[in-house]
Amino acid sequence: MRPLSKWGLGALVVCGLSAAGWYLLADRPLHPGVKTFHLPTGTTMRAFAELLQRRHVIDSANTFVALAELTGEGDALKTGVYRFPDPTTPLGILHRVVTGQVVEYPLTLVPGWTFHQVRQALARAPHLTDDVGGRSHAAVRAALHMHASLQGAFFPDTYYYTYGASATSVLARARKRLRALLGKDWRKRAPDLPLRTPQQALILASLIEKETAKAGERRKIAGVFVNRLRLGMRLETDPTVIFSLGKRYHGVLTSTDLAYPSPYNTYLHYGLPPTPIGLCSARTLYAALHPDKTRALYFVATGRGGHVFSDTLQAQDEAIRKYEIDSTPPAVVPESRGARRVGQDHANRSRRRLLRTP
Repeated sequence: MRPLSKWGLGALVVCGLSAAGWYLLADRPLHPGVKTFHLPTGTTMRAFAELLQRRHVIDSANTFVALAELTGEGDALKTGVYRFPDPTTPLGILHRVVTGQVVEYPLTLVPGWTFHQVRQALARAPHLTDDVGGRSHAAVRAALHMHASLQGAFFPDTYYYTYGASATSVLARARKRLRALLGKDWRKRAPDLPLRTPQQALILASLIEKETAKAGERRKIAGVFVNRLRLGMRLETDPTVIFSLGKRYHGVLTSTDLAYPSPYNTYLHYGLPPTPIGLCSARTLYAALHPDKTRALYFVATGRGGHVFSDTLQAQDEAIRKYEIDSTPPAVVPESRGARRVGQDHANRSRRRLLRTP
């Protein structure tokens, strides 16, 4: 083999030095840890590089700026809050800040929540601008360009937002999700439902959501409510009374509570309440628009997280005796969502039933 010419050897040396230089500039491992870096509007690449140096992520701000210039990204930094993988590289950090891969914070809206609970979650959310807290319902509706009630008006899910985002921007996304789902489900609803509008479907779904957390019961409970609406019977569902009472409710409903004067009290008024009483999941909304075909008109809680359904008042009374009167106190088990202890006569037993309509 011929020995390398001095030109060939020189080329190898130059390539080696170039590779070493690129490694030092772009590819050597860095360890930023779990630190976050807030880059406000107007932050320059030089200022960001100096921040990285002050926080001991890089050794030289000049080297980082040189890398940004070599890659043509010297002026392309996006503002926001960043957290970088550990380990990463100078090029990896640069790629994140020029593509705007900012930190996103989660906010979860839970099925069954009232708007008051939604407000509380927004107020607790870190780095979210709370432009909802302290404002009237009318002002919040105006900000969201809404005319309907805020109760139940948002789809429960986990939403991600960036540093400084507004609470109304999160609500607007949740509202849009719900409207799209409600419109699609309404068009595919079962025939001959006693519901005139999508809003009525949403109200019915909110009652079902508060009555049970068991997926297999949602359509059964929807079937009971639909049957009672068709027959002109009062719905007589406890969650509407609890919603009516608000802060007056302390975990046990009494006969006085069941007579509390409120348009939401379905023990006093026929038909659906004026608005939803909580947020509804997609499955519950589907159940409201696709109820089971059943003859059941009543149900009672078993005290074990589920319900027994009855077609007749006689069967309902037998179920009540079995699960509320004659039974021994049930074991402590997780109750259905919204389940409460109801009634003066049996204040120490979990009770959930639809009563006879006079």
